[in-house]
Amino acid sequence: MSPVNPFDDAATARVVVDDSGTLREWNEGARLLLGHPAADVVGRPAAELLADGDDTPPGPEDERWSGTLALRHRDGHTVSVWVLATRRPSTDGGPGAWLAVTPLDRGPDQPTDPLVGAALTQSPCATMIFDDQLRLRGVNDACARLLGLPPDLVRGLRPTDLSGRPQNAELEQRMGEVLATGRPYDLHSHFKAVGETRAHPWLVRVAPLTDTEGQVRGVCATAHDFSEQHLARERLYLVNDASVRIGTTLDVTRTAQELADVCVPALADFVSVDLLDPQDHGAEPASVSPPVGLRRTAHRSVNPGSPEAVAEPGQLHVYPAGSPQAECLVAGQAIVAAVSFGDLERWLEWDPVRLRRVEEYGVHATMSVPLQARGTTLGVAVFTRFRRPYPFTHDDVLLAEEVTARAAVCIDNARRYSREREATLTLQRSLLPRWLPPTAAVEAASRYLPAARSGVGGDWFDVIPLSGMRVAMVVGDVVGHGIQASATMGRLRTAVRTLADIDLTPEELLTHLDDLVVRLSEESGDDRAGEVGATCLYAVYDPVSRRCAMARAGHPAPVLVPPAGPPRQVELPSGPPLGVGGLPFESAELELREGSVLALYTDGLVESRERDADAGQVLLCEALAIAVDSLDAACDRVLRTLLPSGSSTDDVALLLARTRGLPAGQVATWDIPADPSLVAPVRKQVLEQLSAWALLEASFTAELVVSELVTNAIRYGAPPIRLRLIHDATTLICEVSDSNHTAPHLRRARTWDEGGRGLLLVAQLTQRWGSRHTSEGKTIWAELGLLDEE
Repeated sequence: MSPVNPFDDAATARVVVDDSGTLREWNEGARLLLGHPAADVVGRPAAELLADGDDTPPGPEDERWSGTLALRHRDGHTVSVWVLATRRPSTDGGPGAWLAVTPLDRGPDQPTDPLVGAALTQSPCATMIFDDQLRLRGVNDACARLLGLPPDLVRGLRPTDLSGRPQNAELEQRMGEVLATGRPYDLHSHFKAVGETRAHPWLVRVAPLTDTEGQVRGVCATAHDFSEQHLARERLYLVNDASVRIGTTLDVTRTAQELADVCVPALADFVSVDLLDPQDHGAEPASVSPPVGLRRTAHRSVNPGSPEAVAEPGQLHVYPAGSPQAECLVAGQAIVAAVSFGDLERWLEWDPVRLRRVEEYGVHATMSVPLQARGTTLGVAVFTRFRRPYPFTHDDVLLAEEVTARAAVCIDNARRYSREREATLTLQRSLLPRWLPPTAAVEAASRYLPAARSGVGGDWFDVIPLSGMRVAMVVGDVVGHGIQASATMGRLRTAVRTLADIDLTPEELLTHLDDLVVRLSEESGDDRAGEVGATCLYAVYDPVSRRCAMARAGHPAPVLVPPAGPPRQVELPSGPPLGVGGLPFESAELELREGSVLALYTDGLVESRERDADAGQVLLCEALAIAVDSLDAACDRVLRTLLPSGSSTDDVALLLARTRGLPAGQVATWDIPADPSLVAPVRKQVLEQLSAWALLEASFTAELVVSELVTNAIRYGAPPIRLRLIHDATTLICEVSDSNHTAPHLRRARTWDEGGRGLLLVAQLTQRWGSRHTSEGKTIWAELGLLDEE
């Protein structure tokens, strides 16, 4: 059943008059009432139809007018009718108009109308009865008070005749659907009834009215004041929203901002969150006693840019005794102030700037709520209203206290986490290299980025100078996060440096490191066995041969950027992660041209929730393919490309090393026959070479060191014996190699011993010395420092 067009309804006289007083529409009901056809009156002033002495028509500021008018009939006599006029806003932004209506057929009186009698008997609240043409058949007393119109005079009108509000148009549409389907409908609306000071929620229930045969003959609309239920629902929604949106991160500032965001505009028009300054990062806040220093941490307003804010985030303000912020912290409970209570100005007497801001923006109510968690006072949240016209109620206070209590726990968690994170970061920084040592083998740059949310992990990197101008580069990743992972990382880094100092090959070093991780896992306890694990990549580069040997334990393979050519991932055997135990590691060796760049990194750089490791490898190669001025700039470009947000869910360690080659002119090699009588000619050749290198200032020491090392190799070693001198700007290295695998050791010779003083002499004359095993035997080396000519 579809209702007819209301303007074509002849049972009601309807006319439209624009703001200039000109008639714009005239329906058939108006013609039946006054006899004028539409063509005679449309476009003419409506005042021509008024008889003298009639009521004053509505003014431009009114939304509704009703009263009795004396109108001129076409045949000349006067017709006295009751008229209801409602303003109709323009849909295109132009001037509005008025709809004037009067019912011609009000239907039977209420006592004789069974529909009206049944509805009025069954309805518990404000009730309106409409027939199948959506004409009003009757209202009860409660509804008449809401309408503010005489019940007998409005019978015969439609909902849109009663008011031009959008709510009436929606009500008429829904009633038409109920007539057509026979199914009831609940309409939630928000409007201000006649005589009320403000709009509030309503629940309008539209139900079909049927006869004894089940045919729909009309509809009944009952209106319920839904304010309390609506407020309860909003409060429940706000509490639920707060539990979801507050505390998404372990960041104090972010959590405070989430509190302000949740409460605007749901609870207040402006919310500020000020926290007490801790004594140090993450420490317990100081005790509260006025004056109180509070630092603005976050705020939010319904106005863009928060122009009503007195303090900016990060600013510290001191609140004296008598201020609501200080008083609520001391009392430990919320303090509400409002213009209607007469105490808002008194609370703000201490700060004329705030008082002027209150007057400027029309602030009429504030509520200061302390932030407390686990017996600790953290700060205060201030809720302000200036757009909402009513003050805070007792229920608002309870709601604010519940939301701030949830937020305070989250802020306290973030504060405690910040303290632990800072301690872990301090430990991590102390365990990582503070600077990369300069070497003749590589130019290096590095970056370390701790995880944003899961806490500091066990990623590490290192550059370790080795004998013979060689250098070791290592990158590792300990499983887990927190202080335990950082401590384990420190132990592994120390172990790597110790193992590197005895010049183990990459695969041997990883084998020893694997044994250490297995022992660490066993030491953690039977119930936690296997928890300690790590991955590692270890590489050794020799600038003389320009070859690099490397091995990995479950770690991503490095990326090589040759001097000319695209970056590529190095093909390297993948060993098991450290801690598995019992499985071998394999190494690979490749030749690197001078100027090649090796990129060593942890998986946090290339893996994320948005992409897999393969996609990250592609991005890494693209970032490294772009030429930059320095390795530091290359590190920054890599991080910007792979981590555009500036943070990662996992730790990130990145080490870039550009290889250098030692020129052949800086290396001299001699094969030494196993004849003690040839030691003197060897010393002479060494002096000649030092003279050619202009290193005569080191000739005396070098001659003694070479003599001792070559003599020991001839006496205790096995052929072939080789002597090699290597030098750069600051160091001269003497190396003697033989095929005997037995390494010498330093001891203190007794008075009557004929030998045993050679290595002691070498140790006293050089910066450092040592031995390393090779596949052919061993090498004894010693480093001499060269004097700076400047």
